[in-house]
Amino acid sequence: MDLKLIPKSNVDLKHKCEVCVQAKQTRNSFKPVERNTQILELIHSDVCDSNRSPTRGGNKYIVTFIDDFSSYCHIYLIKTKDEVFDKLKIYKSDVENQLEKNIKRFRSDRGGEYTSNELGVFCEEHGIIHEVTPPYSPQSNGVAERKNRTLMDMVNSMLLSSGLPENLWGEAMLTACFILNGITLKDNEKTPYELWKGRSPNLRILKVWGCLAKVLIPDPKRKKIGHKTIDAVFLGYAKNSSANRSLVINYEVKEVANNIVMEARDATFFEDIFPYKTRISKEVQTSEKPSSSTTIENLESQELRRSKRARVEKFFGDDFYTFLVEGDPTTYKAIIFLDAPFWKEAINDEFQSIIQNNIWMLKNLPAGNKAIGCKWVFRKKLKPNGSIDKYKVILVAKGFIHKKKKGIDYFDTYSPVSRITTIRTLIALASVHNLVIHQMDVKMTFLNGNLDEEIYMEQPEGFIVKGQEHRVCKLVKSLYGLKQAPKQWHEKFDKMILDYDFKFNGHDKCVYYKENNGEHVILCLYVDDILIFGTNLEIVNDVKSYLCRNFDMKDMG
Repeated sequence: MDLKLIPKSNVDLKHKCEVCVQAKQTRNSFKPVERNTQILELIHSDVCDSNRSPTRGGNKYIVTFIDDFSSYCHIYLIKTKDEVFDKLKIYKSDVENQLEKNIKRFRSDRGGEYTSNELGVFCEEHGIIHEVTPPYSPQSNGVAERKNRTLMDMVNSMLLSSGLPENLWGEAMLTACFILNGITLKDNEKTPYELWKGRSPNLRILKVWGCLAKVLIPDPKRKKIGHKTIDAVFLGYAKNSSANRSLVINYEVKEVANNIVMEARDATFFEDIFPYKTRISKEVQTSEKPSSSTTIENLESQELRRSKRARVEKFFGDDFYTFLVEGDPTTYKAIIFLDAPFWKEAINDEFQSIIQNNIWMLKNLPAGNKAIGCKWVFRKKLKPNGSIDKYKVILVAKGFIHKKKKGIDYFDTYSPVSRITTIRTLIALASVHNLVIHQMDVKMTFLNGNLDEEIYMEQPEGFIVKGQEHRVCKLVKSLYGLKQAPKQWHEKFDKMILDYDFKFNGHDKCVYYKENNGEHVILCLYVDDILIFGTNLEIVNDVKSYLCRNFDMKDMG
């Protein structure tokens, strides 16, 4: 074809053809962006639907917060999308406090959970630039979208390889995030953990998810002869723990909702054994197979057997209904490092009780005197089923280095208690004569006794008064750890009860009795536990009221 036959066009090549644009418009390319050079300069976030059954805690979604510089990811399991704003506030408070830096920019899509008025006001108040992606452009939030896909792929693999049920996808998700934070990325030689925390991660704690774990039975429930461990399944890593102790679940019960999730320190892992997968295989093999003569119609016509037992809805808290069997903390610094709110609350309660009871006065240490030390003692009290009842903290004076010469520095240190035979006899008499029985417990028992000696103690760790660091505590009342404490407590109780017209029993020093208008009441003391026996409820309540006025008591009923 002769091109000379085509006439020259005078159309401006820079001119855009409207029809061509309408017919051939494509999306602009998404150019790569440079990474930020500082932590918390940019945070990516997105919400992901698991499309699975809810977790043990009833959660259906996850929300991710990813630092652009380090790629360190935090994830939170949530029940509904309107919880995103609450999780953002928690995340901001946590990371800014730990890193001592502020979030500069926050990037998300245009989901309703991110475009609420309260979130916008929150960002404005804290100077955070909230960047939202263009409509229908998930590529603009590619960091968060890619992270969600990676996490979901890992969760699928973990559930399939372990044989664990789908409602444990939350634990698998947290474990997957923990692993990704500790491994290097292709575009960086350092792990997100190193960039975020400034130190290398401990990869020795990594275990195969869903494998068999043999967990040491705690002392209160362990027998000298027999098994010292229970079988469990590895579920993940503890979030607030100095040793990243592993979470395990008892798999003896088929229904996962009835199993106990606990945090354990002493465990041995068998990473090539998967109890749930093995059990499912056995159940399939042992199940009855239909004969060749059984038709599909016959199978469909068979009625399913359903249990008639009434189902009771159970609540297991959030995703980790934890039963801590790890060792108790040994120092105050360990509690501060763990940032455990339950221990801190117990410490504050103990200290407030000491202040309210006027246990000491701050004084300058007199010449020739030596102040003894003190320490915090931490104990978890367990219920009969092995779960935690309460966290107990006691301030103990180091009395073993003080008052060593009996007869010069101190005298008697004993504290009499009721004999077991006496308690059994009183209970038998109460049964025969139909007596009312009530029990009371004395709180802060040894803090009630008054001291006769002059004792000075160092200020307790964590509660040293600013500007008075050189001063010491002059003990006015007895304190746990002092040799005199049991005796001082008993003497005060003895005086108070005798002033209330009680009399000694001739055979047991810790049994008191009282008669009033033909009605009788008997009081039996065993260290800090009190049993009250009365001929009627009125006289028993009268004694209890008197005790509560003079001591900090707990009514056990």
